[in-house]
Amino acid sequence: MHLNDIRLATLRPTDGLLSLSITAARLLTESKVSQCCFVKVRQDISNIVADGHDVFAAHIIAANDAIHAKDEVVVVDENNSVLAVGRAMLSAQEMRAFKTGVAVKVRHGSNKELSI
Repeated sequence: MHLNDIRLATLRPTDGLLSLSITAARLLTESKVSQCCFVKVRQDISNIVADGHDVFAAHIIAANDAIHAKDEVVVVDENNSVLAVGRAMLSAQEMRAFKTGVAVKVRHGSNKELSI
């Protein structure tokens, strides 16, 4: 899916879901249409996540209740700035309860996003 020649999402052939780009994540954040796919992390690890590193459960401040394992999620910092997009490895309830383990497998960090 493209908007003005900028990639917003790609259809994943394995499950038929969409993989978001950083641009799409920013548009979702700005529109505030639905906050169902957002995971908020501590400010002190925001640069690490923006560089493309995975999010661990211990670093999560909030996660929307609608998130299930394998869902596409947008990772934001405490100021709601987009840090990354990726796939949830845990449900929202598990993200909040667990203190160890990868909660979000990051696909693209905002510091690594390619300009198109």
